[in-house]
Amino acid sequence: MDKDRFEKGLAMRRKTLGDAYVDKALTEADDFSRPFQELLTEYCWGVGWGDETLSPKTRSMLNLAILAILGRMPEWEIHLRGALRNGVSKAEIAAIITHVSLYAGIPVGVECHRIARQVLSEESSKEQ
Repeated sequence: MDKDRFEKGLAMRRKTLGDAYVDKALTEADDFSRPFQELLTEYCWGVGWGDETLSPKTRSMLNLAILAILGRMPEWEIHLRGALRNGVSKAEIAAIITHVSLYAGIPVGVECHRIARQVLSEESSKEQ
């Protein structure tokens, strides 16, 4: 493992997903899952998200579209929360969902809207 790349990835992962989520993932890692958590942190977050060519906001928007099209709804919810942290607006989220619906199908759009309404409601109640 490249320590600098891991640390860069850890910082980006924390910025996008939040300390609580990352701490839980790393703390709950055991001998079986720890190497995978390290791989995710170093490569997905250190190499992929650490590349400054695209902004974190743009990466979040791409992730929402990709994860929706793949039907990875638990990950979509996690990355929706991250997208909000990275400055993606409600209007942009709605536009992403509409675009995904047109290209990947209405059922995935319905599921994304259901999850988005729940997450936006939770996030709104945190702000109050």
